[in-house]
Amino acid sequence: MALRSKRYKKEAELLTKDAVSLGEALEKVKSFKSVKFDQSVECVLHLGIDPKQADQLIRGSISLPHGVGKQKRVVAFCEDSDVEGAVAAGAIEAGCDELVKKVTDGWMDFDVAIASPRVMGKVGKLGRVLGPQGKMPSPKNGTVTNDVATAVSEFAAGKVEFRNDAGGNVHVVVGKQSFEAQKLQENTEAFISHIKKIKPSATKGTYIKNICISATMSPSVAVDY
Repeated sequence: MALRSKRYKKEAELLTKDAVSLGEALEKVKSFKSVKFDQSVECVLHLGIDPKQADQLIRGSISLPHGVGKQKRVVAFCEDSDVEGAVAAGAIEAGCDELVKKVTDGWMDFDVAIASPRVMGKVGKLGRVLGPQGKMPSPKNGTVTNDVATAVSEFAAGKVEFRNDAGGNVHVVVGKQSFEAQKLQENTEAFISHIKKIKPSATKGTYIKNICISATMSPSVAVDY
């Protein structure tokens, strides 16, 4: 178990074990300001899914109403005809053969990779490199698309990807601690609503079991939602 700092323990002592409203949870997380940087605020949902079943996996992407306070570095694997539009939309690199080789040779200085379906045959061989880092383009999260420029623009502006982990949890950043509480709440509610809409039909019983809000280096707060 990771050792907790005195600061973390002191903040944890201010919390009760009872779940509180989303608004109260966000206000509490916003009050934890004993570190010297603007912490990211994360929403974690524990879902009643079986992560071992392919038809119950949760994966996708969403543009939150107020963004997440961070510009992402996006690359685009695309045909020559799409390069200019991708770069204009915010891609730091765009192209196909040369970009595939660059990544194959070890370059990974980007957050999101977008790909056109027409070049996925070449991009597919990067699966062993990009897959473990969660950067492999996929139709399920909107990173494989015919509209490369729009996808680049959305992800560069902070569109967030999500996927469940082995424990059935889904994590997503909903903003920064410096955000107004109302904006954090609207972002969080948008994410929870989206997860509800994509509930797998094969899931049985309670779908959303628990919700917690936390900041990068602060304790989590249980939400009664």
